Amino acid sequence: MSDRRRAMRPADLTRIRWVSDPQISPDGRRVAFVVATLSEERDEYLSNIWVVDVVGGEPRRFTTGPGRDTAPRWSPDGAWLAFLSAREAKAKPQLHVMPADGGEPVRLTEQPHGVSAPAWAPDSARLAFVSRVGPAPADGPEKSKPARIITTVKYRFNGEGFIYDRPPHVFVIARDGGAPRQITDGDCVDEEPAWSPDGRVIAFTSARHADRDHDDARDLFVVSADGGEPRRLTDTSAVVTGPAFSPDGRTLAYVARRGRNAFADNHRLFTTAVEGGASRELSAGFDRSVGALGDAWVVWSAGGQWLHFAVEDGGRVVIHRVPAAANAAPTPAVTGERVVTGFSVAPDGTLAFTASTATVPAEVFVSAGDGSQERPITDVNRVWRGEVALSVPERFRYERAGATIDGWVMRPVGAEPGRRYPVLLNVHGGPHTQYGVGFFDEFQVYAGAGYAVVFTNPRGGRGYGEAFARAVLGDWGGGDVADVLAGLDEALRRFDFLDAERLGVLGGSYGGFMTSWIVGHTDRFRAACSERAVNDQRTMFGTSDIGHLFNVTALGGVMPWDDPARYVERSPLTYASRITTPLLIIHSEEDYRCPIEQAEQLFVALKTLRRETMLVRFPGENHELSRSGTPRHRLERFRIILDWFGRYLGTVCASTKEA
Repeated sequence: MSDRRRAMRPADLTRIRWVSDPQISPDGRRVAFVVATLSEERDEYLSNIWVVDVVGGEPRRFTTGPGRDTAPRWSPDGAWLAFLSAREAKAKPQLHVMPADGGEPVRLTEQPHGVSAPAWAPDSARLAFVSRVGPAPADGPEKSKPARIITTVKYRFNGEGFIYDRPPHVFVIARDGGAPRQITDGDCVDEEPAWSPDGRVIAFTSARHADRDHDDARDLFVVSADGGEPRRLTDTSAVVTGPAFSPDGRTLAYVARRGRNAFADNHRLFTTAVEGGASRELSAGFDRSVGALGDAWVVWSAGGQWLHFAVEDGGRVVIHRVPAAANAAPTPAVTGERVVTGFSVAPDGTLAFTASTATVPAEVFVSAGDGSQERPITDVNRVWRGEVALSVPERFRYERAGATIDGWVMRPVGAEPGRRYPVLLNVHGGPHTQYGVGFFDEFQVYAGAGYAVVFTNPRGGRGYGEAFARAVLGDWGGGDVADVLAGLDEALRRFDFLDAERLGVLGGSYGGFMTSWIVGHTDRFRAACSERAVNDQRTMFGTSDIGHLFNVTALGGVMPWDDPARYVERSPLTYASRITTPLLIIHSEEDYRCPIEQAEQLFVALKTLRRETMLVRFPGENHELSRSGTPRHRLERFRIILDWFGRYLGTVCASTKEA
């Protein structure tokens, strides 16, 4: 290696401080944010609220709880900071408040199912939040649990379990405590509360239409802060999210993906009058999708002139703004080769945001509302970055079937000129997501272990326009696979340090589908890892929490009983007899997005065929294992994957040895 720094290892996940959710104070002088760490010893995530001055200086720990403190929210008068806290292992997060200058936190809620989405009233004396209602979780073991009476298709959800009997609703509570008041009810999902500037009305999103079991439509509603009958503002023709009142209280901005079950389409920005009337699109002609960063979809400037929002664009996530009144196109505010992960706007127009690059985990920045005068105000990982050498992705572009596609190559840490290295081809999930230029621990661990990493953004992904995202519909395993393999071939042609004789492929979810599909159609890879994959489209229809909607759309809108042959044709399981590549199959036992039967079917088929395979099951984990699974499981997963590819591809970089 050219310096004394070592390569990244799986254990570094416990060394990194993961920064998120920047919230600028009403006076524009301070930013509160969350710092999370992974504890292997305790096998849990620990997080606290930190505060840093906008003018600079060392950040200060604001909360010191022993568990997870998240979602900091300043009161409008700047005197208080609300946050969610789960202070005991496996406890549900509850709402707390604390004086903004420090002191003892006061716990406001004791909700059996926990609390989310805290939002201050303009008077700083009340807060709204969301909590599920229904039977409380059992305190201890029961000899026999009661039967579950299911009458809805959407009866369970990945990461949350069975939800049919505990819908979330909006509550209001006084800052000084007391019993919370539930202001929405019914057999429906009410989320994302937002206060009107006069404190009389709360906007929220909900699916309250009769056919909500059979589509993903969601509407915008307003309700009195004292409760009562909600009033619907949208026409049930889109998925509405992220309501935000204008400073004068007359207009609501929101984000919507038009059409029902139109999963590939762009999220767009709209406004509508609170008193009713037609909505107006502010992002017409802007062929990029508006993205969610934490709870922030769209944020008004204090004077109501501008709306700020995040955009997925060619592997980047940046912030744009658009005039609220004029018919003008959105313009960039925060740009650069990076991924913005959260933002907020102060009344004086100052932007606070978190962003990462490929070699720097997210830190806090501030700028003017137009992106000028930008400066970083934290560097919480400087010690760790001084110890660890990271690989810089090299972007390349290639053409296939009329599309220009982005790809990246990462050299192994410590790579020597003239040597060739084993290659891991990574395929992203979604498919309507994107790989990009932000910090990604997985790729850095692989590069640190001596692998060259190749990744691309094939058709179907975000960041390249609506037509590009739609191109995969009805064609999973077609043009998308051709894009990925063409990207690998282009990388092998351009970069002489890639060893074409030692290729591995891996991916999760839709990327797992792609991996299972690829090894069923080519034997060019020496090893593969298919994780939380879609392997049988037929059984996904009835077992996945979204299969009856998402997978039907992905297959072109046909039902399994109308065209069973199509479901068979586009299932990797159908081609199991062709798989000769050693295949590692990883799955979580509580994955409701791609249920574990997807892994079991392919594993049993391959074992019956006497093929080289291994099934790894993670108890107690869901579809998000690689992103938010327990620390020990995340580290174990890395060790299993590296051992598998090391067995078949080998590694050559001595810098990966544990210190």
